[in-house]
Amino acid sequence: MFTLEIAGIAVATTDADEEQARAIFESEDFLDDIRGFTVGGKPLWDGKAALTVRPANEEEAEAFSEIDDIEFEDDEEDDDEEFDEDGASIMFLVDVDQLNEDV
Repeated sequence: MFTLEIAGIAVATTDADEEQARAIFESEDFLDDIRGFTVGGKPLWDGKAALTVRPANEEEAEAFSEIDDIEFEDDEEDDDEEFDEDGASIMFLVDVDQLNEDV
């Protein structure tokens, strides 16, 4: 598991390996998405603050493992889409209060 820090603050964790985590967190699509996210009314990332990908600590890994216990309802509109069970998952460690509408 790996964590993305923005300006020294842990903001997201993934169950991907290091290469995949870097590919996800450093991708233009992900970076474009988080530019539009807000936390406490402030932008999550201003496009300039330092980004760091590092191994998740024990607390972050434990929080991530807790999402396995949550049951998600199936979205009927997504029935025709395939779900890649082998794909990496991302969990935000901060309470995102506004997401891009395009996400």
